[in-house]
Order: sequence, then structure tokens, then C-alpha cells
Amino acid sequence: QVQLVQSGGGLVQAGGSLRLSCAASGSAFSGYPSGWFRQAPGKEREFVACISWSGLTTDYARSVTGRFIISRDNTNNTFSLQMNSLKPEDTGVYYCAVHRGFQWAGSRNLEEYEYWGDGTQVTVSS
Repeated sequence: QVQLVQSGGGLVQAGGSLRLSCAASGSAFSGYPSGWFRQAPGKEREFVACISWSGLTTDYARSVTGRFIISRDNTNNTFSLQMNSLKPEDTGVYYCAVHRGFQWAGSRNLEEYEYWGDGTQVTVSS
């Protein structure tokens, strides 16, 4: 069982930066990939980024590549999303998640993620 507690987010002007963090409880975290997803008003939840259990492999949605950086610290059971050069279209509720596959590289498919944070609002003003 893994519980995820999110922090960060808020309101920022376009071009600014924000950092989201997710703290995981439970010893199983370090062996599983983790990811970030977001949901804009009226839209489906979509993949943003994921990182393998080892931290050696990352994947990003095309819309955030080059601007967002996902990282993890298995010693402290945390993972983060550094968001730079933010755009108004990045606005939404951001969710952290832990994948169900032990020692997998990660996935863009939200159905494969077993544990979810409660979400945090990110608003980017133009």
C-alpha cells in the first residue's frame, strides 16, 4: 500500500516556474515507476511525464518536452516535477501516481497506475 501526498502548485504568470512534489509512504515506492498527469477543465486526464523505478529513464508528453523535468529520490521516497517556461495551456489539476509494475520503466497509460495523489491546482495566467 502506498499513500501519496502532493505539495507545490499555485498561480504563476506565463513564462514562470513551479515545482510539484509528491511524498510516498510505504516501502514499495522505490521499486516502482512514477508519473505525473494533469486534467484541464472539461478535458480528460492526460499524461505529462514518467520516470522509471531507478530514475534512469524518463518520458515526457510532447507538449512539455524541454520545459518540464521529472525526478525522484528513492532514499526519501519522493518524486518531483519541475515546470519551467509555463504556458496558460499548462493550467489544470496535476496528479502524481505510482505505477503497478515492479521495476518497470514507466508508462503513459494512466490505467496502469495504481496509487494516486489527491491533485494540486496549477494556474498559469497570460
